[in-house]
Amino acid sequence: MTRAEAYAELTKYVDNKNLLKHMISTEAVLIRLAKHFDQDPDLWGMAGLLHDIDYEDTKEQPEVHSLKGAEILESLGFSPDLIYAVKVHNERHGLPRNSLLDKALYATDPMTGLIVAGALIRPDKKLSGVDVPFLLKKFDQKAFAKGANRQQILSCSELGLTLEEFLGLGLEGMQGISKELEL
Repeated sequence: MTRAEAYAELTKYVDNKNLLKHMISTEAVLIRLAKHFDQDPDLWGMAGLLHDIDYEDTKEQPEVHSLKGAEILESLGFSPDLIYAVKVHNERHGLPRNSLLDKALYATDPMTGLIVAGALIRPDKKLSGVDVPFLLKKFDQKAFAKGANRQQILSCSELGLTLEEFLGLGLEGMQGISKELEL
């Protein structure tokens, strides 16, 4: 399935513009990480793009979030690697994160919110005004981007990355699509 076809499928399940931007952000970061780790950027990007395909339907039932998404993705013919990564990004299921993709999606999911929050408090509200030292400073402030699970972001160590490296790669990925994100 092409990216355009996948996006068309995604919009059958997701209407919320901010949720779509989160998924596009996750896609961009995972593509950047795939390149860093010499992995398949198409597979990783698709996992990022589609990881919350069921969120609007399951937001009141977090215990089924990502399981329903995995079923949708399986019915669409996606690879078992992508489906498993989507399934395990929700830690409620207690499934092990085995592959680099599993670990990358899990750590990236909340990081995108942290980066967006960083942009939104800048005077120009642009990603271009955000840098890694700024994000590192804000990371330790519990009131900043409260919904961005810090422990989950810190699991970037499972990828062999420091927090600084991880935030740098994530920021780079998202800055590359700043126009699409309107940031």
